Amino acid sequence: MKPLPVSGSACQGGAAWPRVTPEALRHAWRSGAEVALLDVREEGAFAQAHPFFAVSLPLSQIELRSLDLVPRLTAPVVVYDDGEGLATRAAARMTALGYSDVAILDGGLAAYARVGEVFRDVNVPSKAFGELVEAIRHTPSVSASEAKSLIENERDLVVLDARRFEEYRTMSIPRGISVPGGELALRARDIAPSAATTIIVNCAGRTRSIIGAQSLINAGLPNRIFALRNGTIGWTLAGFAVERGRTDRFLRKDIVDPSVLADAEAWATRTGVALLDRETYHRFCREVDQRTLYRLDVRTPEEYEAGHGDGFVSAPGGQLVQATDEWVAVRGARLVLFDDDGVRARMAASWLKQMGWDAAVVGPDVVDPVETGHRAPRRPDLPDPGTAVIDAATLAADREAWTVVDLARSPAYLAGHIPGAHFVLASRFAGDLARLPGEGPIVLTSRDGAEALFALGDAKAATRREVRVLEGGTRAWAAAGLALEVDGHSLISGADDVYKRPYEGTDNAAAAMQAYIDWELHLVAQLANDSICNFHVV
Repeated sequence: MKPLPVSGSACQGGAAWPRVTPEALRHAWRSGAEVALLDVREEGAFAQAHPFFAVSLPLSQIELRSLDLVPRLTAPVVVYDDGEGLATRAAARMTALGYSDVAILDGGLAAYARVGEVFRDVNVPSKAFGELVEAIRHTPSVSASEAKSLIENERDLVVLDARRFEEYRTMSIPRGISVPGGELALRARDIAPSAATTIIVNCAGRTRSIIGAQSLINAGLPNRIFALRNGTIGWTLAGFAVERGRTDRFLRKDIVDPSVLADAEAWATRTGVALLDRETYHRFCREVDQRTLYRLDVRTPEEYEAGHGDGFVSAPGGQLVQATDEWVAVRGARLVLFDDDGVRARMAASWLKQMGWDAAVVGPDVVDPVETGHRAPRRPDLPDPGTAVIDAATLAADREAWTVVDLARSPAYLAGHIPGAHFVLASRFAGDLARLPGEGPIVLTSRDGAEALFALGDAKAATRREVRVLEGGTRAWAAAGLALEVDGHSLISGADDVYKRPYEGTDNAAAAMQAYIDWELHLVAQLANDSICNFHVV
């Protein structure tokens, strides 16, 4: 594949990385070339402004997530920051992992903003695509007030909640049944067998409601189908009560109705989705060193854990369309989707094709379920800490002598941490370790200890204090029967490592929810201004 044109280089510690201009990057996106653009700032900063196809991969998470996000070590990778000095450090760490085509975005975010649109929030390509689908297909929708009237007065009606089950269980609207978006086309006829039944599809905001409702229309259902406009946000802003703790889930059925499969096949053909035979699929697998390949199992997590193909990761279809960048970082890559029913993979792939992805599907005639259980993230071998390690029992026996630094994501830290532990972001060691109290030795911990091990070298370089790593991390501390602290906390670094979504949870401010809806409604105009998406709504 033709390499990205470069201009100049950036150096650190004697190593040099080429620079890629924003114009060259945008040309690569327009042409369909492979490239991964990685924003190595924390997610909070990423959510404030980033290029359209940028993927959030904070510096401290590179070893933990990059091998899944960018599986081909020879794929073109461009990293950037906004002047914080993180990009050169990230380039060094990506190179140390074995990536051979790493560059830095020339001028960072500020330079990109002079030639292209920058976007707020997260999962922007998927959300912008959802808005474009509604604008072009005129997906039918009802307001919260209209939906409430239908729910209260129409007996022959079902409400299908297209979010993840965990979100549904946290809060839902009356009569809602959990049917995650990737399941809708497969399950809806079982739940609403009569063509006279009205169907309302809802989510938290807008995207999954729109895509879910339009999926049922594309799949040929004859029912009256509506998206709940603005989802549970719109419902809440209208002053209506939500229900909590519901567990009503979609019906299970082992045999797929032939008409459901036929409709899915017809729609997939119309959108250009290919069904791979064994020979073609294995050719794709042999070519993974020349063309990036993502293998994605779009069934439910429970089905995935019961048995899945070699190399496939769990990517439930609705979430894959809603948040593609959480699985796939290399724009221009190949995507192969698997199911065992012929419906879910085709419907998900049909959306991905319209989003400009090279997506195809395979079935159980090609891929055998040779693995079971949860697939652990791909990571490099953990570095050997030598003597710089301490176990939970030793730390507990002399707890006051040690200053504990917790590198977990801030929500995990706030949910429970070793008593007295201080929250510090590894990307901010240079300034923040000096702000720790005391002068004694430091113990690094993280959820399972892996992030702490990868951060050990940076910590030692940033402080004169002795630094050790807690073996097994905070999880080992808890497994030893030692208490975690919830009420007290010490945030040495600002907790901007995770962006608080205004559409998840139950404690969101009305102003934040309204601002989010207003932002979504302007995405189509911003998409047109940017002109690099390669979206094509059928």
